[in-house]
Amino acid sequence: MSTLAQDATTAVRLQERIAVFLLGFSAFLPLYAPQSVLPQLAADFGTTPAATGGVIGATTLAVACSAPVAGPLTDLFGRKRAMLTAILLLVPLTLLLTLCHDLTQLLGVRFSQGIALPALFTGAVAYISSRWSGSQAAAMTGLFVSGSAMGGFAGRFVAGLLAELVSWQSGFTALALISALCALVVLLWLPADRGRPIEGIAAHVAGMRAHLANPRIRAVCAFGSTVLFSMTATLSYVGFHLAGPPFLLTASGIGLVFLVYPISASAAPFNGRLIQRFGTRGAFLAALGVCFCGQMVLLLPHLVAVIAGIGLFIAGIFLCQSLALGYVGRTATVNKGAAAGLYVCFFYIGGSLGAVLPGLSWTAAGWPGCVALVCTALGVGAVISRAMSDAPRPA
Repeated sequence: MSTLAQDATTAVRLQERIAVFLLGFSAFLPLYAPQSVLPQLAADFGTTPAATGGVIGATTLAVACSAPVAGPLTDLFGRKRAMLTAILLLVPLTLLLTLCHDLTQLLGVRFSQGIALPALFTGAVAYISSRWSGSQAAAMTGLFVSGSAMGGFAGRFVAGLLAELVSWQSGFTALALISALCALVVLLWLPADRGRPIEGIAAHVAGMRAHLANPRIRAVCAFGSTVLFSMTATLSYVGFHLAGPPFLLTASGIGLVFLVYPISASAAPFNGRLIQRFGTRGAFLAALGVCFCGQMVLLLPHLVAVIAGIGLFIAGIFLCQSLALGYVGRTATVNKGAAAGLYVCFFYIGGSLGAVLPGLSWTAAGWPGCVALVCTALGVGAVISRAMSDAPRPA
């Protein structure tokens, strides 16, 4: 192969990697972006923290509702087309947030965003597994996860920074423009789909019902709901904590704190080592232990401690999530797509509850009340993990 041809091949591969990274980035850019401006939204709309937390909960609830059918629909319409459509839908929906005059309107638009997002989650996983295999598939999945972590940080940071400099509406305008740029790159650089037999929605839903009969699948789904409950509760209400004394952080300061999010995401690949050292149940308990330690550090009245506590907690959350996803793949011997859809559904139901219920603890006991509720959820996850042993392999 000539040098020119090699250079062209290298450029195409780089473009593919950037496009896959941006799929993950685009999926998580808007999902949790309002977390850094929740105190400002509560002040502008005159609402309580619990009510304002619904801005996050509305989106995660919509994701839970649409996730079970997202996989078959992306197969039906084509994965690249479905993912590109999802990103393009997020552009006007994010702009609509800037026109909302009350919390009800904001909740409605955020719910609409959540309906579009699962096409990116499920479509990307299926796209990668059908186009690449072996180490290449693992590398591309890693790029998608890295993009997700960076998108999660960027959404929170951009929203917080512009909310302080201009207004919270300007932050969402910027996010819409970023989504549009991502859509353009995906359109130009993501290769076309490779053919795959289409599984009907009815068969997909039937597969999920069958998986519900498996106690191990039920257990990991329940465990996943406690994981996202804990993460959403912590990251949604820590902003209220940091906006008050003794920290008195502005929206941009709160957004900058979330820089630990992509850094902590690097803990996810260590899940294999945990399983090798402690076994399946022990690995789940060890990951939960990291989360619990992070929560204890979050109670200290020092900014550095809070930042360290968030980083430690999120590292544990990523360990829990990667362990749970791997467990779903090992336990579901057939119809893995249906099992993944079921897990995502329960996962985001937990996130919806985690956006609202801690508001009641905040009203009753402030930040320590939120921490106590999260620790309770982690304890429930520990109890559930006792039912999650790997199924014995046939002789």
